[in-house]
Amino acid sequence: MKTNEEVWSIVNELKALYPDSLCSLEYEKDYELLFSVRLAAQCTDERVNKVTPALYARFPTLESFAEADPAEVGEYIHSCGFFRAKAKDIVFASRMLLEQFHGKVPGTMEELLSLPGVGRKTANLVVGDIYGKPAVVTDTHCIRISGRLGLTDSKDPCKVEMQLRKLLPPEESNAFCHRLVLFGRDICSARSPRCGACPLAGICQSCEAASSAQEA
Repeated sequence: MKTNEEVWSIVNELKALYPDSLCSLEYEKDYELLFSVRLAAQCTDERVNKVTPALYARFPTLESFAEADPAEVGEYIHSCGFFRAKAKDIVFASRMLLEQFHGKVPGTMEELLSLPGVGRKTANLVVGDIYGKPAVVTDTHCIRISGRLGLTDSKDPCKVEMQLRKLLPPEESNAFCHRLVLFGRDICSARSPRCGACPLAGICQSCEAASSAQEA
């Protein structure tokens, strides 16, 4: 595992690369972020952002989603994959938000996990982006890159989350995860990471192992 100094070096380097650290999903209302994250499961954020404008225009309020036929919602999100399950989750979550949470997206992990289709990744993103609480969003980029860097030693999302919570400064954790997404797209991709252009190569466990193998 990395030392505190190394962790801060990684945090600050990513902050310099991506100072804005914005969520790549586009939304205007709190519940739209919740639904967009559900749509992004096994789908790209880019695809979700192409689909949601028409979806949110057809169903402009939480009430309209709650009254919707899941089959019609599914027509708008078909290209996101698993559209039937996602459509049902969105409709039933809308009803639950209105009936149990007065139409507001709740701000605690326990409450969010009670909603259909919401897991820890979604809940963390919501409490981090909407409520500004410390959060660790363990998407595929986070799991891959934190492992390569030597910050974590597991591919299990929950274990990765807990390991990162112990390492990262709480006030930096949410932005750090957003930056990992951008970093993963630009440099540290799954199949062909650009290690030669990586500013973290000097403290990257994966890069160090690759260099040692070449020298052997």
